[in-house]
Amino acid sequence: MMQARPGMMMYSTGERNVDAIIEVTQGLPLIIPALGSRLDIPGLLESLDGLLLTGGASNIEPHHYSGPPARHGDLHDPHRDATNLPLIRGAVEMGVPVFAICRGIQEFNVAFGGTLHQFLHELPGRMDHRRDRTKPIAEQMKPAHTITIRKDGPLHAILGSDTADVNSLHGQGIDRPGKGMVIEATAEDSTIEAMSVDGARAFALGVQWHPEFDAGGDPVSRALFTAFGHACRARARARR
Repeated sequence: MMQARPGMMMYSTGERNVDAIIEVTQGLPLIIPALGSRLDIPGLLESLDGLLLTGGASNIEPHHYSGPPARHGDLHDPHRDATNLPLIRGAVEMGVPVFAICRGIQEFNVAFGGTLHQFLHELPGRMDHRRDRTKPIAEQMKPAHTITIRKDGPLHAILGSDTADVNSLHGQGIDRPGKGMVIEATAEDSTIEAMSVDGARAFALGVQWHPEFDAGGDPVSRALFTAFGHACRARARARR
């Protein structure tokens, strides 16, 4: 993601993303700067064993999915959009494992023509999936609700369970799934919580929650990052 600082812009990611990759996936994380069309995306993907799409404070610009205009004050990162959307399509096409988290699953869906709800909590019958910022961060990241997992799908194969308890820190959510996107899990209020790509050549999974917060201690989170690691090592062997 690109973050503003006085007089400069910085490319950054949260340390929990880094720790999850090092300690559980057992890889070396490298930040891809949000350079958009200045990146040689095919060349970059040839050199990668996997692609992690992290969460972030910003939302995808609505014009990417023909959504209504954003409200005043909504935070966007057009450089990230211009980078990640083509990266996702290229990675899936080339068989590079993709693991998408929170904003990442929304990018995943939009990259394949899907749409988003910009204000999920305003929809009739939906829960408020946003974090309570009045609480300490550890409280915000605790499991908030249960998801139901599709049987015989890749998420079910990874977790070996029909349900899981996950945290919830998002204001936007999946509306219409993109072409080839398969719903792998939903919350009690029907909010889409996980998706995969039908027929993908490699690991291609997105989750709406944040497994990186306790990737080493939480069994669900550890299983996800471990499975991603296995896929990345398979990609590395194929590249060699």
